[in-house]
Amino acid sequence: MRTLGTHLALICLVAAVASCRSDVFYSEYAAVDQHGWRPEDSVCFNVDVDDTVQVYNFLVDIRNHITYPYSNAFLFIGTTFPDGSVARDTMELPLADPTGEWYGKRTGRYVESRYYFRRNARFPMQGTYRFAVTNGLRDSAIVGLSDIGLRIEYSKTY
Repeated sequence: MRTLGTHLALICLVAAVASCRSDVFYSEYAAVDQHGWRPEDSVCFNVDVDDTVQVYNFLVDIRNHITYPYSNAFLFIGTTFPDGSVARDTMELPLADPTGEWYGKRTGRYVESRYYFRRNARFPMQGTYRFAVTNGLRDSAIVGLSDIGLRIEYSKTY
């Protein structure tokens, strides 16, 4: 026979676990070619969506080596919807200030930065969305970027 204290402890535990919902709906990283990320090479993420009511924030994560030769990066993001339609975004990511100080979090020889590319948006239909991230710099191959990530968070704005 359980006591009142046991029941209260169980209720508190369930409430604590339920209140710890992560703000992250999706988060993945993909490595880019260390010998040079060419404009024709995409980093792709497939995201399965069931909820068309929830509001999300969409972010791009980027890891660069401290020897990356530029203070910014340009990315093209193509979103293919479940019905086959495509939307495109262009992003400029400022990685360092004019003096060369990195904006992101530096860990050893790498710097990690995060940027919003869409805020308070909904997925308009259920199904699998494909996000293709492409190097938008004009050089033939960019050396010094190591990983690109896609992060989708639950928005706190409804």
